Amino acid sequence: MSNLIDPVAKALAVSGVLAAGSLAVAHAAPALSALNAVRPWLTPELCGYGDTDHVALTFDDGPDPASTPHFLAELDRAGVRATFFLLGRMLVRDPGLGRELVAAGHEIAVHGYQHRCLLARTPSAVRDDIARARDVIADLTGTQPAWYRPPYGVLTAGALATARELGLTPVLWSTWGRDWTATATPDSVHRTVTRRLAGGGTVLLHDTDCTAAPGSWRSALGALPRLVDTCRARGLRLGPLREHRATAVAPA
Repeated sequence: MSNLIDPVAKALAVSGVLAAGSLAVAHAAPALSALNAVRPWLTPELCGYGDTDHVALTFDDGPDPASTPHFLAELDRAGVRATFFLLGRMLVRDPGLGRELVAAGHEIAVHGYQHRCLLARTPSAVRDDIARARDVIADLTGTQPAWYRPPYGVLTAGALATARELGLTPVLWSTWGRDWTATATPDSVHRTVTRRLAGGGTVLLHDTDCTAAPGSWRSALGALPRLVDTCRARGLRLGPLREHRATAVAPA
């Protein structure tokens, strides 16, 4: 019997390793969409492409009472509305600010409860994080969010399944400002955003430094008026994702 059991045990062990490896690959494969260079070709539906005369303006990581009100004031001056991807843990600290976003006409979306990379979390932890954030946002703002963007733009199979289950549409971005770095300036943010800015695109900025270099939000705030002017000079409307009609087809 031992001659038979040994090879069977070895085969089962090898198949177990292979199965575990396959599961890990399936879990992590959607994370490739976080790479700006490959996303338009691999998963264009995640780029947030929409009508070619419109640009979706989005902000991540808030709301933050130290910085978000400055963005609200600047957006109000410009007559522009945006989509704010909120962290649940930030919203529970200042639910009134979340309601203020809604009252000002901005769109609220889900960025998760904790700002942790999903690749390091189990599928059940990912589901709990997204569902908890969705529920907190709906309860505290009185608005049912429609969009989901993961921390760092890193998706997993579990995150996609959970978003589908909760009625959330995953969306990343087509251009960003790299406004989270310590060396970012209003000029660098505007230059970086507009390098790849096109009608139908989605812009990623941050209205807080809670997960970034201290004070880095000021670079995005300083770039905002110029970004609005640039879009208008190019004949592009600037607004939230709900007005964007995102599709899976990249602009020409």
